[in-house]
Amino acid sequence: MSITHVDVRRGAYHDSVTLLQVSRTVADVDGVEAAQVAMATELNVEVLAGMGFDVPDGAGANDLVVAVRAADDAGVAAGIAAAEAALSAKSAPSSGGFGDAPPPRTTAAAVRAGGADIALISVPGRYAATEALDAIGAGASVMLFSDNVSVEDEVMLKDAAAAADVLVMGPDCGTAVVGGVALGFANVVTAGPVGMVAASGTGAQQIMCLLDAAGVGISHCLGVGGRDLKTAVGARSTRQALAALAADPATTSIVVVSKPPDEEVLADLETYAAGLGVPVRWATLGSGRPDLTSAVEAVLEAEGRDVPKWPSWVADGDPEVGSVTGSLRGLFCGGTLADDAMLLAADALGDIRSNIPLRDDLALGSDMRDDGHLVIDFGDDGLTQGRAHPMIDPTLRMERIAAEAVDPTCGVLLLDLVLGFGAHQDPAGELADAIRAAKEAARGAGRELPVVVSVTGTESDPQGLTRTGETLAAAGASVFLSNRDATRHALSFLGSTR
Repeated sequence: MSITHVDVRRGAYHDSVTLLQVSRTVADVDGVEAAQVAMATELNVEVLAGMGFDVPDGAGANDLVVAVRAADDAGVAAGIAAAEAALSAKSAPSSGGFGDAPPPRTTAAAVRAGGADIALISVPGRYAATEALDAIGAGASVMLFSDNVSVEDEVMLKDAAAAADVLVMGPDCGTAVVGGVALGFANVVTAGPVGMVAASGTGAQQIMCLLDAAGVGISHCLGVGGRDLKTAVGARSTRQALAALAADPATTSIVVVSKPPDEEVLADLETYAAGLGVPVRWATLGSGRPDLTSAVEAVLEAEGRDVPKWPSWVADGDPEVGSVTGSLRGLFCGGTLADDAMLLAADALGDIRSNIPLRDDLALGSDMRDDGHLVIDFGDDGLTQGRAHPMIDPTLRMERIAAEAVDPTCGVLLLDLVLGFGAHQDPAGELADAIRAAKEAARGAGRELPVVVSVTGTESDPQGLTRTGETLAAAGASVFLSNRDATRHALSFLGSTR
């Protein structure tokens, strides 16, 4: 019989990426059957409970939980020792020589000491505004990776940045490329004349990867945060970013990409962009507007470029088109890719339920379950509190893939996978294993489960686009660079030809 150890350490904060690495280290120890080292956020406590760990009452988001299950006492002891060693190594200060100046203790001091133009801030949301304001006061633009920042703080920061003639990218800005330097999640793309302003992370990555596949490079990609084109924020950073790119001699045209914006904000922004003297084109999602791939194709045509056949790797052995019963289940790491897929699917299937719904009445409940068509964004703020983004830690999505595989109402699985800097080093390997297991589980229950994957990446990414596509196709998935083409292929199994 297994032995379980759960230890709560009050006020011992570590960031989610560090704890993911520590958890994997402990899980690899001989004799350890399961392990999780995480902050005791509500979400993480639920995950721990699902793993069979009983977290004591009173543990909170500022408390560290070390949970180990092993075959015997020796395995538990080895797991705890591995956790202690890994945590100590992660928190050990670097040492300098005698007489070295102490390291900066504030964000502003670090900006001034390094002469930095941009500060990348990734701290828990409730602390993020303070650190960002410190950087702005020191004269630096800010890439605010942190999520769970209030809209009031966002507006305050962007007004402060405009007054200081610097730019706030974010909050919840996951992607930027400035002068060829990738910040956050970004792909390896060629340099070129197209500038990007992105109120979206994975949407920006999809567009830059499609442009790269078409032989078109980008000058800069300036993220602005997913709420910037909402009425409450009023495109504050988007206007600044457009002006900056219009003044850049290396930029000859601009693409604006966003999740569905508020219509009045978009209309005002289009009027502003028309006076910049540089062509501005739009990849702004919404009902009646082009999907991301179609927007890129329009950009290519406007630039006098040929539209290529987008790369794909189609699996053998899938059921006939139109022969599948059941519902579409989209399990995404990228929120804009999820929106893009939902808008396409809703035209063909009708209502799609989601944790980021197209209409409020289509919101999923807290259990994220429904027998009908659904799309889940595992990168949404509500699913990342105290956890690394699913492009780094795919645990929650992997668990849901396994659950959908044995759900008879699931007709087809539609997934995304994002490559590049910041993402998991081998996402295709883990996802391929999950796809094989899902298809086998469905087959064991007497049904075939087609799996379709939208891969956002380039050949130059560390993970490699072709290598990734071939790995997933070998596991039984059909793989597409275009999120539109992936969605259409998934819908075809349900009888849709749109």
